[in-house]
Amino acid sequence: MYRRDFMKMTAVVSAGLLPCISACNISSKMMTLRNRRPNIILILTDDQGYGDLGCLGNPILKTPNLDKLHARSTRLTCFQVSPTCAPTRSSLMTGRHEFKNGVTHTILERERLCLDATTLAQMLQQSGYATGIFGKWHLGDEDTYQPQRRGFDEVFIHGGGGIGQKYPGSCADVPPNQPHRYFDPVIRHNGDFVQTEGFCTDVFFRQAMGWIHSRRHPDQPFFAYIATNAPHSPYIAPEACCKPFLDQGLTSDLAGFYGMIVNIDENVGILMNKLEQWDLEENTLILFMTDNGTALGDKVYNAGMKGKKCTSDEGGTRVPAFFCWKNHLSAGVDIAALTAQIDIFPTFAELAGAPLPPHDQVEGRSLLPLLQNPQSKWEDRFLFMHIGRWNTSREIKDFKYKGCAVRSSRFRFVNNSELYDMAVDPGQTQNVIDLHPEVVDSMRAAYEVWWKQVCSQMVNEDASYSGQAPFEEAYERQLKSTGIPAWMPFVID
Repeated sequence: MYRRDFMKMTAVVSAGLLPCISACNISSKMMTLRNRRPNIILILTDDQGYGDLGCLGNPILKTPNLDKLHARSTRLTCFQVSPTCAPTRSSLMTGRHEFKNGVTHTILERERLCLDATTLAQMLQQSGYATGIFGKWHLGDEDTYQPQRRGFDEVFIHGGGGIGQKYPGSCADVPPNQPHRYFDPVIRHNGDFVQTEGFCTDVFFRQAMGWIHSRRHPDQPFFAYIATNAPHSPYIAPEACCKPFLDQGLTSDLAGFYGMIVNIDENVGILMNKLEQWDLEENTLILFMTDNGTALGDKVYNAGMKGKKCTSDEGGTRVPAFFCWKNHLSAGVDIAALTAQIDIFPTFAELAGAPLPPHDQVEGRSLLPLLQNPQSKWEDRFLFMHIGRWNTSREIKDFKYKGCAVRSSRFRFVNNSELYDMAVDPGQTQNVIDLHPEVVDSMRAAYEVWWKQVCSQMVNEDASYSGQAPFEEAYERQLKSTGIPAWMPFVID
């Protein structure tokens, strides 16, 4: 996703773009984060943008628990992801750009994470971590692509890209969830389907917390990946969460969208209280982030950014990233360095003392130097974004410059025709392409090299569609054989 050779830190210094930080004390513990092997909880929400949080300026939405997490965290304020969900998830799982994983779409067999990649879960599992996923996978519904084959011990997921979704090919959830059953969904638990009870986000957090409670062993760390399908459309939330927004005159969709975030916030609060109750705060790192820009919240507030989900503008790829680890990371610190989802894999690897996969799979870099000391040097680089989503492989060449962007710490180069100086124009209001020809030349050259490289790695482009969807087939087999039992959640003290 980047090339380090094109731009050096001297450019950042000359542009006055060294990371902005608030005052902090670097403790002796913070200087030794490497190989500390903390428990890790990664919370990834779906379609929630940077501005969809009270602590980040939203004038309507109240998120007191996420605000508390934000206050306790070291925050990356220029954290970039992919323009849509499955691509971001594949990059998180591998530490490299989604196109290099064969993921160029969210459906049509192009959401499947290539089988030769080592996943984040596999790396942590091989390093001795217990691993669990709760919620959305969206990197392949066929058995060979499923999370239990990709490093997860505990698997509690829906199918497809969202509860009840169904598309041509293998990407589809089970029939009883179709079209969109967000209350009491049928969920696949370690290969068997169970009938749950409650709103989907509550169900996923409840299962995750129960598993965390069962895994709190001092001799084995855990990795819990809580990936909600909310606040993705359709915008359905518990009535009590939506009512305040309906009372303010918001549309039913926007009230549902914000209501889903309120519900996520409530669950984050319960989780934080449980970690404190179980005495897990000091040996557990929490990372909260989202998978792309807002899907709907720009109608109210978008933190001054242009674009949203499915765009290559800043509003499509800049998301919140809060790192909270009591007594190990500083609270209330903002880091403005250019960072990205590809950096999570090497960061977790360094924390776990785990080797990186072979063959130069990981192209991100560890964030530990910044997290330990926000004043650390951070070499500038180019990050590449592309919305993908062409219809067939025959269209790839026509999409080369459609929906693409190159990002450095200072500039954003969009669609091969627009250049924005993000340091002085974060809202992308003035195209300055004629003022910085040398910047355009370097970004354009880097993009050409990158595009040529990734085109040869798009392995799913000509895959034939599967017949009946695997989740549908497995559900029908179980229904005829043993039926669908009621969910038996973990007992939580």
